[in-house]
Formats: sequence, structure tokens, C-alpha cells
Amino acid sequence: MTSVFDLAPEAPVVPVVVIEDAADAVPLARALVAGGLPLIEVTLRTPAALDALRAIADGVPEAVVGAGTVVSAAGVADAVGAGARFLVSPGWTGRLLGAMRESGVPFLPGVSTVSEVVALLEQGVDAMKFFPAEAAGGVPYLKSLAGPLPQARFCPTGGVSLSSAPAYLALPNVGCVGGTWMLPPDALAARDWARVESLARGAAALRAPVSGR
Repeated sequence: MTSVFDLAPEAPVVPVVVIEDAADAVPLARALVAGGLPLIEVTLRTPAALDALRAIADGVPEAVVGAGTVVSAAGVADAVGAGARFLVSPGWTGRLLGAMRESGVPFLPGVSTVSEVVALLEQGVDAMKFFPAEAAGGVPYLKSLAGPLPQARFCPTGGVSLSSAPAYLALPNVGCVGGTWMLPPDALAARDWARVESLARGAAALRAPVSGR
């Protein structure tokens, strides 16, 4: 199966989007894509999330839209039915992992411990979300995993910022990072899509060297 990291390999950052009003989904996605961030994670945290997913999938074909905060088999089915092209979970269980596998789309199950990483590798899964990244040990933690577990690749999410992202992206076991700094609440409230695009452009410029991707 294609990895999430292969869906938009030129994009170093996955915007983690919480959408309260589905009417904002298309202009927000267009701003992110225009800024160079086509891989967009819409979190399933609001009543509008599935409608927002559907709107982006239908209205912004150049975006690669996925679903985040997927925590159940039902959530997997709902997200894929709404057009999600990838899935992201904050953690995983055997049942959730099975549902994500059966969905037919790439997925990133969440981990924060070495044992969880090893358990996923035993299952043949080597692409993972590291969450909550900063609280769970950040760059030093992931750097320490690269030696004994070089086959595991991560998307760190949770507390990652414009200033900390480059250090993550420089690690050989990091494929991309997830973040929200290009989506400031005041810009979203004002529907200031030009500002979102500008911040996305700054995030897209944080491309890791080819040798480290």
C-alpha cells in the first residue's frame, strides 16, 4: 500500500485542521494548496468535519485530503465514505488498526512509546504518527529511535511549531510534520485566507534535504 509520506512527498508539513463551519472548507483548502501544502488533515472533532471532508474532496481536487482524530472503525468508514484519502489516529488498537488496513487508503496510527512502535512493526506497519510529539520527548526521543528502529518513519504532531519543525524534518526517520501554526484562530475567524496562504507558504519552505527524506 502507498504510504502517507508518498502522497505529497514535496510537502514537509501537514496542516491539522479543525473546521467548525463546512462552508469554510473549500476556501481554506484552496489557500493551503496555493501556499504549497496540498496534504490536509481534517480532524473528526466537530459536527462539520465530515461535510468539510466531502466538500474538499469534491471541490478542491488538487488537495490530498485526509481525516484525523480517527478513533473507531465507524470513524474509518465515515471518513473514507466522505472522501478521505488517508487516515490519522492519535493512537491505535487491534480493531482500529484492522479497520484502517481494510479501508484501502494509507494511514498513520499514533504512537508515543517504543513498545507501540515495535508492535506496529510486528504488524508490518512502518509509517506512524508520533503524538503528542513535544510532550512525548520531541526531537531527542525520535533521534534516539533512529538507531535501533531505522525502518520506522514518523509524522510528529502535537506542539510542533514553525521554530521546532526544522529540527524534526532534519531527522532521517521523519517524513513530514503535522501542525496548526499556519491556521491561527483569528485568521480563521476573519476568514483571512490570504494570511493562511502566506503562512502556508512559509511552512512549505521548510523542506528537508533530499538525503533526509
